[in-house]
Amino acid sequence: MPNITVVMTNGQRRQVQAAARGSLMQALRDAAIDDLLAVCGGQRSCATCHVHFDSVEWELLPEMSDEENDLLDGSSHRTSTSRLSCQIPFDDRLAGAVVAIAPLD
Repeated sequence: MPNITVVMTNGQRRQVQAAARGSLMQALRDAAIDDLLAVCGGQRSCATCHVHFDSVEWELLPEMSDEENDLLDGSSHRTSTSRLSCQIPFDDRLAGAVVAIAPLD
């Protein structure tokens, strides 16, 4: 059961522990992380589940699709470690990860 640290948009940190299944977005929503809107429910159409990873965890993530990359290009808060949380499997690779919720555009 992966345990991650979530940095909220106000800088507050919360620990999230969930079963290794589904997406990171689903785990954050199930943990009542309200800063993550995820308006489209994981359909890769809104980018409101935008997060920033620590550079160490970045190396463990699956490759980004062109569609995800295009959506993130529309964000003024994109960084070199930006991802859509709906596209990240919530599995044991994320154990110990630090994930920051990106500010909304």
